[in-house]
Amino acid sequence: MISTPKKSIFFLSCIILALVCSCKRNEKPTIVTKLVTDGPGINDRSFNAAAWEGMLAFYGDVRGEEEGFGEYYDVVPCREPAQAVSVLRQVAMDEPDLIVMTGFILEKALEYVAPMYPSQNFLCIDCNIDAPNVQNFLFAAEEGSYLVGVAAALQAQEEGVQNPSFGFIGGVEGDIIADFEAGYVQGVRSVFPDAIVYDRYVNDWEKPDLAAEAAKKWYDEKGVYAIFSAAGASGNGTIAQAVAHRKLGKNVWAIGVDRDQFEEGSYGVGKSAVLTSMIKRVDLAVVYGLEKTAKNSFSSGTIVLGLKESAVGYTSTNPEFSSTVQKKMTGVIASIVMERIKVAGVRTNPQETKNILETVERQ
Repeated sequence: MISTPKKSIFFLSCIILALVCSCKRNEKPTIVTKLVTDGPGINDRSFNAAAWEGMLAFYGDVRGEEEGFGEYYDVVPCREPAQAVSVLRQVAMDEPDLIVMTGFILEKALEYVAPMYPSQNFLCIDCNIDAPNVQNFLFAAEEGSYLVGVAAALQAQEEGVQNPSFGFIGGVEGDIIADFEAGYVQGVRSVFPDAIVYDRYVNDWEKPDLAAEAAKKWYDEKGVYAIFSAAGASGNGTIAQAVAHRKLGKNVWAIGVDRDQFEEGSYGVGKSAVLTSMIKRVDLAVVYGLEKTAKNSFSSGTIVLGLKESAVGYTSTNPEFSSTVQKKMTGVIASIVMERIKVAGVRTNPQETKNILETVERQ
């Protein structure tokens, strides 16, 4: 079942309480958890990295000092979708207290495996599986992506860029990534109604060279101002290309995804080619599921999180990100939360989303 506003508010209260409790623990938790990731694993500096950070936060560890790694928690990458069933079965046979999974690419495999292990609990990010042992988390990615689209467009407007065009690079096609793209396009065109938006799907989470190739072409030949990538580690190619161009004095930007990627775009003191990042609080969902498991109160179902729950958003780390634009963004956020602005996504309005994506120039 999909969460109601009351359930969403309750979720936010629970996650705040969970984080407070985590900070006050005298002893580290001892439940056993396995994190199964798609694509490049926890070193993607994006989606999977955010899930890993949530797991480390729950266990009271930080990167580089993973004291519980191997004993209480572990990560199992599944690089090929064809291997997903066998990977999940192997992990389930180890009987951890909770298996956390990231990525819609693993959804069909989990639909098959979950009934085989009815006493094994699973938490899946970006899945929507109806099973008594599966807790799903979906995010209103279209809302956060709308924000970074507005931010990039307003920044171009503030800088006096004439007729700016924009780009979107996706990883593997699917409804989740379609939400990212559709939200971004809507955000851009709320400022520039006739803006050209190019898109390309590299069909892989680990091909930064393909993303870099597209970004270079768009920056050099199409005059693209900003490129938003929702492509896992492939998106790092976009950021690298934006860095190379800004070092040459060219006014182009990359937009990060899932977590603050300001550091990934760094090219000098206080300088980054990442104007802003679309935030998707995967870490909060992971902490919530682990806390529920630790308290023996795991429950199945689907929870949808968006701006109302502060589970998606944008970052303002870059000092070159206009403060004037940021002030305007406050009103945009309020309008979405109050539903004066309704952002179309596959889950909420599939036909409108399809219509929006048909206006994008596929490269």
